[in-house]
Amino acid sequence: MKLFYDKKSKDPTYYAQQGFRNGKKTSTRNVKKFGKHSELLKITDDPLAYVREEIRKMNEEYRVGKADYELKVNFNEKVKSSDDDKSSSTSTNIGYFYLQNIMKDLQLKKFFNSITEGRKNTFDCYTIFRFLTYARILDPKSKLGTWDSLDSYYEKPSFDYQHIMRFMDILEENYDSYLSWLYQKSNNVIERDPSVLYYDCTNFYCECESEDEEIIDEVTGEIIQGLRKYGPGKEHRPNPIVEMGLFMDRRGIPISMCIHPGNTSEQVTAIPLEKEITKMIGSSRFIYCADAGLGSYHIRQFNSMGGRSFIVTQSVKKLSDTLKQAVFNDNDYRLLSDDSEVSIEKMKNFDRFDEKNRDLYNDFAYKIFTADKTVDLGLYEDKILKNGKIRRVKVKALLPQRIIVTFSRKMMEYQRTVRNRQIERAKKLIQTKDPEEIKKGPNDVRRFMKRISKTKSGEKAEISYEIDEAKIAEEEKYDGYYAVATNLDDPAKDILAISHKRYIIEDCFRIMKTNFNGRPINHSAPRRIKAHFMICYMALLVYRLLECLLDDQNTHITTDNLIETLRVMNVANVHDMEYMALYTGSKTLDALELLTSLGIDFAHYRPKDLNKKIKKILQ
Repeated sequence: MKLFYDKKSKDPTYYAQQGFRNGKKTSTRNVKKFGKHSELLKITDDPLAYVREEIRKMNEEYRVGKADYELKVNFNEKVKSSDDDKSSSTSTNIGYFYLQNIMKDLQLKKFFNSITEGRKNTFDCYTIFRFLTYARILDPKSKLGTWDSLDSYYEKPSFDYQHIMRFMDILEENYDSYLSWLYQKSNNVIERDPSVLYYDCTNFYCECESEDEEIIDEVTGEIIQGLRKYGPGKEHRPNPIVEMGLFMDRRGIPISMCIHPGNTSEQVTAIPLEKEITKMIGSSRFIYCADAGLGSYHIRQFNSMGGRSFIVTQSVKKLSDTLKQAVFNDNDYRLLSDDSEVSIEKMKNFDRFDEKNRDLYNDFAYKIFTADKTVDLGLYEDKILKNGKIRRVKVKALLPQRIIVTFSRKMMEYQRTVRNRQIERAKKLIQTKDPEEIKKGPNDVRRFMKRISKTKSGEKAEISYEIDEAKIAEEEKYDGYYAVATNLDDPAKDILAISHKRYIIEDCFRIMKTNFNGRPINHSAPRRIKAHFMICYMALLVYRLLECLLDDQNTHITTDNLIETLRVMNVANVHDMEYMALYTGSKTLDALELLTSLGIDFAHYRPKDLNKKIKKILQ
């Protein structure tokens, strides 16, 4: 702040003038009027010295964050006219500062500088990457929509839409090194724990009606397969899908991912990605944990070598008859809490409403038995027969494993409640629908119906449907039972605790699909689809790192509350003199400040202060 007056005037008017820098724009504004020289003579003998002392005091207050401005408001003044087709908000978001505070330790500027060295790019890859990541978390849109909303961020970056497309091609070209870099540098944010690797796959439906055709490269003859293919999906939509596999560590932080055509069997995706992760983490000693769909004997065999172990869900219904007998044999069951003996009969029949049985109702009964399996190694050897002939035979090996079976009274009652509702729906279908139109599905209420055909000699059969009581009784046998297969000798309680955390990877998929709008994909070229998911993966990684850091300081925050807080943290530019916060305080904001100490929980900001904050965390 400085003194401003007309030195040529005989009776000058003294002002306090403030200089402002808002981005690249620099301006000055008279913020206080002290009066004319003749007026100030009434209160002081030396008006010039008096005004300079007042400005010194104002500068001292401004230095510690206090300022007294005199603003004139003309309520008759209209907004500035514009040739734009639509009006836009003048508020800008600073909530992404917290995301950038995480990203700075990933040193991605260095990564993009290294992969673009020698290229004559007219755009900054790191800047484009940053704002694509912010937008995926705070305002998920298409790439064009993100580019069109760049002014909503405090920095107001400037790059063209074509630059985003070119950047995505560069990103996809460096797929493996990108994922490896993120894992290595994420250790700067939080110590990674790859002792347990959780794996699962999910599908993303595409906004097209036909799948991609195979393209043959005219020069190399290589067959280029599209990613959008028809495949099995839980929602049974008539659209092509893209398959994504995701590995995460023990804390639920992503480690790596893979993208495959929608018709790819998820069983064949795990081992290749595991091999890449082994190179990435520098060790092959970890526990592979997945559900039954990704726990084939081939995958179990692979994770029984090289110091690896496995814990996979095992369907009780798919066990051999001998092992089923071991499950339903009511001997050798123990309580998971204290390892005391218990029977399944007791677990099924105790009074759950008795206060004394509350702990038992929340407990589990478990049993462990050996279930070694002979598996085909996919290799052949020459075997000499007794007659001297040589025959080529398959090589088989013994896969040692244990089955841990648990029983929960609470789970049994839940499953029976769900089934009873399905049975009631099946009864209504029989009453209201034409039996000839009813077709039984493998996983819906119609599985409880059975078709009955009655006929007399030479007459047309009469078709009717009724509830299949035998089917219901067969399903009830498995209520409350849950099993995992493992080659570990650790206590059952520890193994089950690891298996039960598989829900975290489902949370990751939910966040990516619901909060980050992973679809619609809005791309058709395989390289662009991959780049799209690489950006989604980065958004998930940054979010999970931030969430884990908050958990470490015992401030757990829900996904919706955290993202919404960052999203609404907008500030308004007040005549280039200050930025005024347009958001309120909250427990989430307090937790973020406790974690980062960024100092963006104030009501007012000087432009230079916000510039210093973003400059500090840009790496």
